[in-house]
Amino acid sequence: PRFSSQAVRKLVRLGLANYFAAALILPYQQFLAAAEQLQYDIDLLGQRFGVSFETVCHRLSTMQRPDATGVPFFFIRVDRAGNISKRQSAAHFHFSRVGGACPLWNVYEAFSSPGRILRQLARMPDGRVYLWIARTVCRQTGGFGQPTKDFAVALGCDVAHAHRLVYAKGLDFSNPDTPTPIGMGCRVCERPQCAQRAFPYIGRELDVNENLSSVSPYPMSNA
Repeated sequence: PRFSSQAVRKLVRLGLANYFAAALILPYQQFLAAAEQLQYDIDLLGQRFGVSFETVCHRLSTMQRPDATGVPFFFIRVDRAGNISKRQSAAHFHFSRVGGACPLWNVYEAFSSPGRILRQLARMPDGRVYLWIARTVCRQTGGFGQPTKDFAVALGCDVAHAHRLVYAKGLDFSNPDTPTPIGMGCRVCERPQCAQRAFPYIGRELDVNENLSSVSPYPMSNA
């Protein structure tokens, strides 16, 4: 059985309880109407409903009723070490499960600008372009001198829905060079000339030339 452990069953019940609580304090129709009215401005939604930035992001990633559909968002939460502690995808974007995510993704840059919302147009290897917003969130867990819980959360959607978001204002969607080329993670990313590559791509042989330097530490063959 999938939930054979008592501890696992308790974790599942806790997760469902948290989901129910979010649905209770952020009623679907009321929250969706406010999101559309405010152009999915996360800060304004948080102020209106009295909830945190992260809570708004997580709720936005669940608004996919067939008869009342919001923007199909992807939501992720990471720590400084790159560990993914929350992920939610309402569409075809799926996060890597084999190693870390892409270091060129703005969710990691957010730690360099605490509390500030960062925007990014990002292109995946399959050519699809997404609009991502990212920001750090911090929780005090104890008194003075005690460590805080620091995360970065990101919310993304396909550019086809970007016009519905306040965060699209001022971005150049017409320039093909604007999007940052990113991937799902080094081991499953087929970009041959990525300077940030940390691991070789598992789907192609290496093509190492000892007499030539390369932008990528793991140059790949064309085969």
